[in-house]
Amino acid sequence: MIEKLEHENEAVARQIHKVFQHAYKIEAQLLGVSDFPPLSRAIDVIQQATTLFYGVFDKHCIAAVIEIELTDQQLDIHSLTVDPEYFRRGFANQLIRYVLDNKDYLTAIVETAVGNFPAIQLYKKHGFIEYRRWTPSHGIPKLAMSVS
Repeated sequence: MIEKLEHENEAVARQIHKVFQHAYKIEAQLLGVSDFPPLSRAIDVIQQATTLFYGVFDKHCIAAVIEIELTDQQLDIHSLTVDPEYFRRGFANQLIRYVLDNKDYLTAIVETAVGNFPAIQLYKKHGFIEYRRWTPSHGIPKLAMSVS
């Protein structure tokens, strides 16, 4: 079941943060990096975000989170994370499909690490096509993908 998350609420922000920490530790290992910028995102930063958060629940726990922003007919997926305890249950697919089917946009975009092959394959499955590569100051090569 997908629900909008009230991330301004500290308890909800803590749950989102927990999913982020668990998922991003796995991604950092996948990429072979010890300093992974998403791991430094604090609970208060989540609470103050102007983005929208949606989650998939398993009982009363948040199993997966997608964070999006809608501006000028563009849907920007800021993050998509699944707690490793819930890997391979289709939750990431459900969240992507939910935002693509239920939001009004002309173009959807997402960025991920070049080495995050599972994420790249997931986005390709939903019609995303790579349009840009670069290396930010933190040194982890990234790519951007879009779908219309």
